[in-house]
Amino acid sequence: MESTIQPLNPVLLSFGPISIRWYGVIIGIGIALALVVVMREAERRGLQKDLFADLLLWAIPIAIISARIYYVIFQWGYYSQNPGEIVKIWEGGIAIHGALIGAVITTYVFAKKRGVSFWKLTDIAAPSIILGQAIGRWGNFMNQEAHGGEVSRAFLENLHLPEFIINQMYINGAYYHPTFLYESVWNIIGFVILILLRKVNLRRGELFLTYVIWYSIGRFFVEGLRTDSLMLTEHLRMAQTISITLIVLAVVLIVVRRLKGYADVRYLDNGA
Repeated sequence: MESTIQPLNPVLLSFGPISIRWYGVIIGIGIALALVVVMREAERRGLQKDLFADLLLWAIPIAIISARIYYVIFQWGYYSQNPGEIVKIWEGGIAIHGALIGAVITTYVFAKKRGVSFWKLTDIAAPSIILGQAIGRWGNFMNQEAHGGEVSRAFLENLHLPEFIINQMYINGAYYHPTFLYESVWNIIGFVILILLRKVNLRRGELFLTYVIWYSIGRFFVEGLRTDSLMLTEHLRMAQTISITLIVLAVVLIVVRRLKGYADVRYLDNGA
């Protein structure tokens, strides 16, 4: 039976040489849903409804470029010998941490230009970011990528997964950990937690920093299962190193901002 398993087609539609891939469609759905969630909350928090739409016009392309730059840096041994491949982003090779770095820098500059608190923007956006990440991982599922090490079919069946997920994890004659699913579920739980924390009325900035901590914890453990990690050294995975660094940095920022009086304004307070 295993030899007859056919993977899901990663291409949704084809028009001659032009193909629309499920990966791009799923990423687009994630961005669209995230935008709906963030725009509704922005209105409730007294911001212009279209503020985040304006931000995304800058943040999305910059995030894609920075995600590619990040990936190329840590695969420089290959790209230094094949510089023509650097621009071929359509062939894969982007890193979420690179995208987040680019998006955060863009948001900081945008906030300064618009006269809005950076922390207010990131707090409002935090649940939407992790929701978009949760949905986006299903693009990896369609491409049969970002999976973990080899497992048995029985292992996957014991997780009570739907048949279509089990079959899609059958790649080149073996079954693999559905790490895309582990991270997606972790992020959905994080989304729910962040939505609930809005009502707790945390100090400004702490909702976003909670997102950073939550996502980084999950990414650290999921990354340990993956087979395609960018490596900092022979035995040290870059994503795990970044995750630990972000957790420590977020905790330090929470403590320092409270001690210095930089976080006296709360999430539900009015004002920019």
